[in-house]
Amino acid sequence: MIYNNTEGSMGKYILQELHDPHMGTPEFQEMYKKFSHRILWIDDNVVPGSFQMNTAWYYAVPEKDPVFEEHQHDDDEIIGFFGSNPDDPYDLGAEILVTLDGEEHLLTRSSLIFCPAGMKHMRLSIKRIDRPVFHFSVVTGAEYNGAAYK
Repeated sequence: MIYNNTEGSMGKYILQELHDPHMGTPEFQEMYKKFSHRILWIDDNVVPGSFQMNTAWYYAVPEKDPVFEEHQHDDDEIIGFFGSNPDDPYDLGAEILVTLDGEEHLLTRSSLIFCPAGMKHMRLSIKRIDRPVFHFSVVTGAEYNGAAYK
């Protein structure tokens, strides 16, 4: 039998609607909506047993610079930024400045970043956006500690 989307006994493991974690202050949440559109968020609170993942489109330069301050987690994290040019998927179509343990990197190409547990990372400044950028983060812990959302 073929089930549609979230039907069947295993459909509980398919997430197709945003369960917004409402991270940060109300002011931060309003600012975030002006340059970004969160797509989906999953963690142990949304699907028991899951680790945390966040997905969003970045489409404008935010009024706050940096958007996020450097922070760290007790768990490993992978962070991704992907350009939306189908003719050149490695062209980020943006300039995004990130820090890894205090070291600054200007991203202009689609990127995956591995942040080992305990490493300070992600002071993030979006300098330019020409086309939407797909962003995601995956933290191997059951919940995100909200360290970046200040």
